[in-house]
Amino acid sequence: MKKASLKKATLFVGLLLVGLLVPLIIKSPYWLHVFVMAYFYGLLAATWSFLDGYAGQFSFGNIALVVIAGYTSGLLGTYTGLPLPLGMIAGVLAAGAVGLIIGYLCLRFRGAYLSLFTIAFAEAIRIILNTEHKFTRGPCGLRVEGLFGTSSQVPYYYLMFFILAVSLFMMYRVLKSRWGLFFKAIREDDEAASSMGVNIVRYKIIAFVVTSIFCGIGGVFYAHFSQMLTPNFGQIATMGLVIGMAIIGGVENLIAAMLGGIILEFGLEGLREFGAWRMVLFGGLLMLVVRFARNGLLAPVYKKVIGEEV
Repeated sequence: MKKASLKKATLFVGLLLVGLLVPLIIKSPYWLHVFVMAYFYGLLAATWSFLDGYAGQFSFGNIALVVIAGYTSGLLGTYTGLPLPLGMIAGVLAAGAVGLIIGYLCLRFRGAYLSLFTIAFAEAIRIILNTEHKFTRGPCGLRVEGLFGTSSQVPYYYLMFFILAVSLFMMYRVLKSRWGLFFKAIREDDEAASSMGVNIVRYKIIAFVVTSIFCGIGGVFYAHFSQMLTPNFGQIATMGLVIGMAIIGGVENLIAAMLGGIILEFGLEGLREFGAWRMVLFGGLLMLVVRFARNGLLAPVYKKVIGEEV
């Protein structure tokens, strides 16, 4: 156990050092932008791993929570003049509150019914934002204030890297606590877990709220990084992309899911010249993984190197 802990600490420190050195090696604004988006998708893949891979709640609603947080922060800044930090906090809290409501409404839903409910929720949010021209400007997009008074990608890079590292560490600590054990028990058999004294209602809601908060953090960053929000970012296809990234990396392994998001975002960006065919290749890879590597491509490597699951 101590050997595995040492290996994990070494891996975390190694990834941290590599991340900190990237802007010193790569000077291209374009590739720094790609790095930022890769970390963003890595965070979203990790949140989906947390909710589905550990708590067993298959949801398509994560991307809607990202959009809710971003639009809340952007709208408050645009129409009320609320200081940027307070608007960002409000965005995260809004995502957490919506996650609390969804968690409560989904208590009795399982499997396909939970998925359908969250698909309907995500589409409803997208349609509302798309048709509400007066405030959100609909498909024209809402212009949002940037975080830094510079066009340099470096500050955004370090901030997103910090958000990813801290979020991953906090989710990891939650999963290593008693909460994590209860989440896994619910994932395997919620009726058996309930009979053993696990408060199913409480921990399902906690799983949704924790996931929503980290989605909200990613959402407010994305809003003020892109400085332009459009409803179509919250479409189901984007959530499908995130789910695919997590599955290919390893949905039951937080680190593997996060690395899957980062690596696949780089892969998709590198294949951009192939247009829509890159998504065909992504879909083909996903089918192969689901058929022949149910634990993902990176999770078995992590387990072999570290000696235990996350």
